Amino acid sequence: MSTYASSTLLGQVLSSECPSREILEHLTSKWSVLVLRCLSDGVQRFSELRSRIDGVSEKMLAQTLKVLEKDGFILRTVYPQVPPKVEYQLTILGAQAAEKLNYLIGWIERSLPEIIENKERVRK
Repeated sequence: MSTYASSTLLGQVLSSECPSREILEHLTSKWSVLVLRCLSDGVQRFSELRSRIDGVSEKMLAQTLKVLEKDGFILRTVYPQVPPKVEYQLTILGAQAAEKLNYLIGWIERSLPEIIENKERVRK
């Protein structure tokens, strides 16, 4: 896609050619939401994230962290020591995204009884 085409489509998430679609996909994956949720509590190491996010594999966590770092939502800091120490934290952009996602998570958790009730009613 040309630079002109991509710039004219900015903010047009309903267009299949809009670059925001890729970012939307990155931010709304289950693992990205959970990583951003954890990092909204502060700086954490890989092992801390891995233990907090039940069910995530090391491979999936590593991939998710790389995508979020590439998009500028998290900062990866490597300390020159043996063994190497690596920490992850939200950037300003990441904190803004996490704030929105945490609101959605809170709404889901508050609405869960009603959602479960609806699911059970539909099953019958």
